[in-house]
Order: sequence, then C-alpha cells, then structure tokens
Amino acid sequence: MADQQQRPFSFQVPKNDSAAAEALADQLAALSPRVNRDEAKLLAECAYATVSKLRRDYRMFGTPIFNNFLIYHGLRKRGYCYQWSEDLLVALDKLKPTSLELHWGEYDPGTWRENNCIVVTAKGQPFRSGIMLECWRHLGHLYFGPVASDYEHYVENSAYALFVRARSPASNAPQTNHPVAFQRTIVAKRKAE
Repeated sequence: MADQQQRPFSFQVPKNDSAAAEALADQLAALSPRVNRDEAKLLAECAYATVSKLRRDYRMFGTPIFNNFLIYHGLRKRGYCYQWSEDLLVALDKLKPTSLELHWGEYDPGTWRENNCIVVTAKGQPFRSGIMLECWRHLGHLYFGPVASDYEHYVENSAYALFVRARSPASNAPQTNHPVAFQRTIVAKRKAE
C-alpha cells in the first residue's frame, strides 16, 4: 500500500485470534502474486479486530438462531447474518485495498436459510476464486476459507454491496432491521417425477 504513511491503521487482534489472523493473511496473499502481503495482513487484522468488537457489541451467546430470535422480538438490536457482513464490509472498505477486492456473498437469498458473507478476491479475479469471511454461523467467531468449497453455495450480489457502501457514511444513524424469514410450518414438497 503505497500511501500507507498517509493512512496509518493499527488493529488490536485478540491474542487467541492472532494465529488465525496470520493464517488468513497467508491465504489472502496466496490468491495471486499481485496481492500486496502487507495489505493482506492489514485486512486480516482488521477483520479479526472488527469481528471481536461486533461480538461484544451484539452481545452474542447461545446459538445463532437464538440470537436471531432475540433480534426478531426486539430484545437485541443487531446480529443477523447480513448485519455482521454489512459491518465487516464497511470496516474493510475503510482500508481502501488496492490489490484485493471485497464482494458480497449470499446463500439461499430471500429464504429463512439465507446467509451472507464477505468474499475477498485478488483484484480482477472472479468471485468463486475468493476467500469467504463469515461471522454469523460460528456465533461471532470469524470463519474463513475458499468460497468455492464451502458447503453453502454462495453467489455474488454486487448490487447489495453497492447499497451497503452507499449508506455507510450514515452508519452512525439508527438502522432498522429488514425482515428475516422464520419458518412457521413445514410443508411437504412433491418430488419431480
């Protein structure tokens, strides 16, 4: 990062996450020979520091679904999967990466099973070649790995990433939750014959 002197960043990575942050930096740097190693390290440290802060802010405990229940009933303000990803995207965007790109990933969009993540690729590389950063399903502990090999098959939603980025300067303003579907009944589906 050529202009790192103009934008000094420093992140407090929790001690028990430092090895994982280093492993994430290694995976990000391995995406392409053109990836700046210092930028990969900074992005990894920012991700772990941000997720640690969000875990405290969201007051996570129990299971992810139980936390969704608390939010749905107004006992918590934030902590849905899309909110984890929005907050992480906003934090990572502030780094203004030049050799890495940030993408919005979603699994099973519009259903009660929807999950969201951030996918990091080398600049100009396709979404499916990236590393996913997912915070919700491990109760606020960052999971990362190749998006192409995850058991949830994520697709890119660049329009939603633009939406999040467009409203990020107003992130201090109160934000409302968008509806999250809860399954109320189980309906048997007929198999195609």
